[in-house]
Amino acid sequence: MAHLIDRRENAPNKSAVNRARFLRRYKAQIKRAVHDMVAERSITDMDRGGNVSVPRKDISEPVFRHGEGGDREMVHPGNREFTKGDRIARPDGGGSGGGGKEAGSGEAEDEFVFALSREEFLHIFFEDLELPRLERNMLAGIEENKPMRSGYTTSGSPTNLAIVRTMRTSLARRIALGGPLSRELEEVTAELAQAQVEGRAESELQALRERIDDLKRRLKRVPFLDEFDLRYRNRVNVPEPTARAVMFCLMDVSASMDEAKKDLAKRFFTLLYLFLTRKYEHVDLVFVRHTDNAEEVDEKTFFYDRKSGGTVVLSALQLMHEIVEARYASGGWNIYAAQASDGDAFGADAGKSARFLADRILPLTRYFAYLETPDEVGGRMSSLWVEYQEVRASTGAFSMRRVTRRDEIYPVFRELFRKDVGARAA
Repeated sequence: MAHLIDRRENAPNKSAVNRARFLRRYKAQIKRAVHDMVAERSITDMDRGGNVSVPRKDISEPVFRHGEGGDREMVHPGNREFTKGDRIARPDGGGSGGGGKEAGSGEAEDEFVFALSREEFLHIFFEDLELPRLERNMLAGIEENKPMRSGYTTSGSPTNLAIVRTMRTSLARRIALGGPLSRELEEVTAELAQAQVEGRAESELQALRERIDDLKRRLKRVPFLDEFDLRYRNRVNVPEPTARAVMFCLMDVSASMDEAKKDLAKRFFTLLYLFLTRKYEHVDLVFVRHTDNAEEVDEKTFFYDRKSGGTVVLSALQLMHEIVEARYASGGWNIYAAQASDGDAFGADAGKSARFLADRILPLTRYFAYLETPDEVGGRMSSLWVEYQEVRASTGAFSMRRVTRRDEIYPVFRELFRKDVGARAA
């Protein structure tokens, strides 16, 4: 039986094993708490850990106790107010968490507060997410190697000893060396029996007995296991195909995008940035901001520059196409794009942008996500949304969503990049 010993060092008064078990057991409650934290945080604090509150009733453990035993007789009176199936309202006062506005009677328990580290927070945050339709198709310039089995070898580490193959080799050797001796022993034994029946001379019988003893000694000298029999599992390092991807972040910063809309777009791109940098090593990010003209910028300018102006969505798509042709046209890149805008496009810009997207951008990309930040829930569809809807109807590698509040960003982000979206877009 194998025994696994966890020798990881724990912080004072903490247990890594119990902590991991707690995270697995109350994953649903912690996910809900993380979702609420994201909506309240500023963009700069998006990736830090934090304290999550779990109601005491959700972490209560079942207990066993001894009953009174024996037979008991009880009388349960009826009532005049309720019938079977009625819902009874929760009584006022004395609620858990101490969050009531009025004083109440009775006892209450505070919520259980659990501190998440940054790594735990990000793991829960981006669990079950991936880039849709990602292909592992690159070998050149990749430093990663993957060990693969490559038969057996006669030398190696004891931990790699192939017991079954070793015993098979040992058996084959013993058959090869002992087979002729065993057959000769059988023949000599039969000859001795025949000689005894025929009454041959004692000297002849003694010679046969000595021959039998010699054959038996030679058989015993054939070892059960020899160093020659040892076989070890052999592994060689081979280049592992990996995926190289580039994500284009296209954000509308025109005058129609007020601070509230820009905050929603920046929150979306912040989540996208954290997601890509955490889960993938070979991903380039290209940041493009546009008003009536588009420009490629660095990360700091993308998130904090206050430039504004008119709106020409087509300029961002054209700049993206130019960058793809100049830097990512080798065919070894998975190209993705995410666009955020309020959809406020003037004149023929919406139609031209949709046609350019369908004809020039989507054939090059694995997946394109469009996030719109309208003025209000249920408001009229923007001209860009209407044009993009026709494009989406003709292809599966294009997704569109609308958000108007902070608490909608995280669910929409998970919906756009959850694992099964690749199967639906294929």
